[in-house]
Amino acid sequence: MNYNLLERFCKYQSSGLFMNSSYLDLSEDRLINMGAIHTAREIQGQPELWLKTWEVVDKQAKSLNEFLDPVLAKTNLEIILVGAGSSAFIGEALQGPIHKNTGRCTKALPTTDLVSHPELYIPLNAPILMISFARSGNSPESIAAVKWADLLSAEIYHLIITCNAEGILARDTRRKNSFIFVLPPEADDQSLAMTGSFSAMFLAGLLISRLHCLTALKTQVEDLVKYGRIILSDHLVQLRQAAAINFKRAVFLGSGPLQGVARESHLKLQELTDGKVICKHDSYLGFRHGPRAVVDQETLLVFLFSNDPYVRKYELDLVSAIDNGEKGIYRIGIMEKNIEKIKLDLKIVLSANDSRLDEEFLAICSVLPAQILGFFKSLLYGLKPDNPSASGAITRVVQGVQIYPYQKVQLQSS
Repeated sequence: MNYNLLERFCKYQSSGLFMNSSYLDLSEDRLINMGAIHTAREIQGQPELWLKTWEVVDKQAKSLNEFLDPVLAKTNLEIILVGAGSSAFIGEALQGPIHKNTGRCTKALPTTDLVSHPELYIPLNAPILMISFARSGNSPESIAAVKWADLLSAEIYHLIITCNAEGILARDTRRKNSFIFVLPPEADDQSLAMTGSFSAMFLAGLLISRLHCLTALKTQVEDLVKYGRIILSDHLVQLRQAAAINFKRAVFLGSGPLQGVARESHLKLQELTDGKVICKHDSYLGFRHGPRAVVDQETLLVFLFSNDPYVRKYELDLVSAIDNGEKGIYRIGIMEKNIEKIKLDLKIVLSANDSRLDEEFLAICSVLPAQILGFFKSLLYGLKPDNPSASGAITRVVQGVQIYPYQKVQLQSS
């Protein structure tokens, strides 16, 4: 354990830093001085933001149905979920649930892949519903992806899910074959790292894929909000203490929709610490096929557990295997109900009753621990969570990307 980090941590505590606070047990004045006010406020504000997101979806449900119903009724329709960085990971997490909820072929496609090789990913002869996730809507790749898709596809429809109504993507896509869905203003994170914007766009995409049972989903959203509040209140101190442990690597594991959340979690901790903590992610089964070699005595392991009994069998098998090998420096598990048969350093248990959240909703709140770990680890490294990249290598909206002209290529048979 790095006692220099712990010493700094204790100094923060003794100075009153974690007392009489406004956000994440930190006073607003101190957060401002440390360059952390936006990140702390945006992490803590997510449960309330989720309620507001449901309300906005509910308010626009009629218009969304009028746009989507005829599109989803089209023969051979393909759904493509696009975004860059964290926005791409939303698509990764939602790929399975949207496929299940709509019955349509659905694939997640990062705009960073689509822009360089559009002809490999855009179906030429099938109708397409492209769902774009964008915090700012000003990412060069997100804008270009829509343009190249329009160029290549014979029939395409756009659903833009964004946090910024004034972004280029929202402004330039207001046409007959498009629907612009704008989240509540609080979702437009001002910090570098996406927190509320990630979870709110995730929730919006999930709710929109289940519009015809939206009223019944209100209870699911209320349980999601309750679980988020439990993480932020009951487990905040434990996660802060875990951040003070001297881990140099971190691995996040999740399956199904939780695998996309594991990927977002690994990015969140890595970017908030400006790369000082190197992170990885994987599925429970995939981790066995080589990646497990990264676990050493300085590795934090975070298990995102499904509440599906079938999936749980594979998860528990891997935990058991790790018990018989290198266990890392500290192990955290996030679970809806207590899993008594496993021993971890920290169990984040979300419910003590018999209620069960749908797995894809559980995935949304499972990103909170990584956000909290990244926030406090950033402070312990002396960084500014609102803008932790001292070199400017990471920016809120990606900089320096040159988009080159693209012409539709006529493929010739040999």
